[in-house]
Formats: sequence, C-alpha cells, structure tokens
Amino acid sequence: MSLHPVMLVVRLFLELTAISSFAVCGWRAFDSPWRAVLVVVLPLAAATIWGTFAVPGDPSRSGKAPVAVDGWVRLLVEIVVLFGGAAAFWLAGLPRWALAFTAVLVVYHAVGYDRITWLFDTGRTGAA
Repeated sequence: MSLHPVMLVVRLFLELTAISSFAVCGWRAFDSPWRAVLVVVLPLAAATIWGTFAVPGDPSRSGKAPVAVDGWVRLLVEIVVLFGGAAAFWLAGLPRWALAFTAVLVVYHAVGYDRITWLFDTGRTGAA
C-alpha cells in the first residue's frame, strides 16, 4: 500500500511540510539576529539527514543509499524528521498545525504499515 502513487504523493507532501516546519520554527521560536540563519540551517540539516541515510534498494526511493543503514535506523530517521516537524510547529507556537500534522502522520503510517514492516524485516543493509 505504501508504494501506491497516492501514498507516495502524500509522503512527498509530508516530507516537504516537515522540512518547511523547521524553517518556520527557526523564524518564530527564536527572537534573535540568528533566526535568519536558523531559517536556512534547520531545514537544510533535516533535508540532509533525510536524503543521506537510506536502506539500499528502498522501493520508495531511488534505490540508492548515499549512506547505507539498516531498516530500523531509517525508520528512526523518518520518525525524527517527520514527527520532529510536528514538534517544530509546536515550538513555533502553532499547536493546531502541530496536532493536525501529527494526526496526518499517524494515519499515513497506519495506512502504510507495510513500509514499517519492510523496514524491520527486509530493510537490513544489503538486503532488498
């Protein structure tokens, strides 16, 4: 189910929203001259982590893994970035956005449970 085109589009929007939420957090949660830097650095860090650590042969990605990791590590990266995006909304003073985003993430992961199963079962480094 997680490879259905609609689910892949939803996942893309979740990824973009999570990464964008770090920029929002950097701007709204920090009242200093550094906040302009945080608007760039926080989403860039999240996107770098997201794109770097992958399971080789992951069918929801290109199949390439710049840094090959086990499935459970990739799942941890996804949880940190996606649910971290919800936390970023919360820290930015946008609790309704945070709760709505969390609800969408929970529903998405419940519907796409086959990806989580794959990450635990066959998502080991080198296994495809």
